[in-house]
Amino acid sequence: MSRITPRFAALSREGRGALIPFVEAWDPDAATSMSLLRGMPAAGADLIELGIPFTDPMADGPIIQAAGKRALKAGAKVAHVLAMVREFRRQDDATPIILMGYLNPILSYGSDRFCADAAGAGVDGLIMVDLPTEESDMLVPHATAHGIDIIRLVAPTTDDRRLPLVLDGSSGFVYYVSITGITGTRSTTAEHLGAAIPRIRRVTDLPIAVGFGVRSPVQAAEAVRVADAAVVGSALCSTIATNLGKPELVRNVLDQVRELATGVRVARVHV
Repeated sequence: MSRITPRFAALSREGRGALIPFVEAWDPDAATSMSLLRGMPAAGADLIELGIPFTDPMADGPIIQAAGKRALKAGAKVAHVLAMVREFRRQDDATPIILMGYLNPILSYGSDRFCADAAGAGVDGLIMVDLPTEESDMLVPHATAHGIDIIRLVAPTTDDRRLPLVLDGSSGFVYYVSITGITGTRSTTAEHLGAAIPRIRRVTDLPIAVGFGVRSPVQAAEAVRVADAAVVGSALCSTIATNLGKPELVRNVLDQVRELATGVRVARVHV
């Protein structure tokens, strides 16, 4: 079993939702990225999404695209991302790590080899943005064989007929893409989530995380009032971009994670 299910179970017993920050691996460089990853649990991250840099990230907006370009310029490769997780596990064997990315680098690496190496490094889950449900056999059997959760994306355009098909074979949690479009361009609303999340819950017992439209502590709080987790990526990558070359980059990003975590932790207290 991956670390994801026990972590959500523990949070449920505590009566609170989860904060899942996202950063691109090796953004802006290996050492800074490693410092951010190591500091996130203490700053309030309950789970962490780590992006695999890719040259053609079609679901990402300009902020995360820029983060990926910085990482690639720094020399990031799939093997480097796995090495980051392996290094992180030397100090933290509890915080779930989910890799988020695109299928092409995985196929180039080799699906079974990638899943074996990811499991060995301490990866708990995979989110492949462009993996079609109908072609999931390219990755899912290998991930399952190595105990890695495959986390499915559900969009506002996923209708009731397709929803069970999309979620078939999924594990860990469900990632709800709360806007129609790319990351970091618009924000979701409490009204939209209030209608969308119950529709997904009718089909699955898995926890539901809300992403793509969550940027602030207030929005993160709104997300966990109806769902189980809030994913914040573009806002953190934007802070990295505005602090490039500054010695306070890591501190400022982790302070932002703390603010987001506070929003998530008090969200249900004030319902």
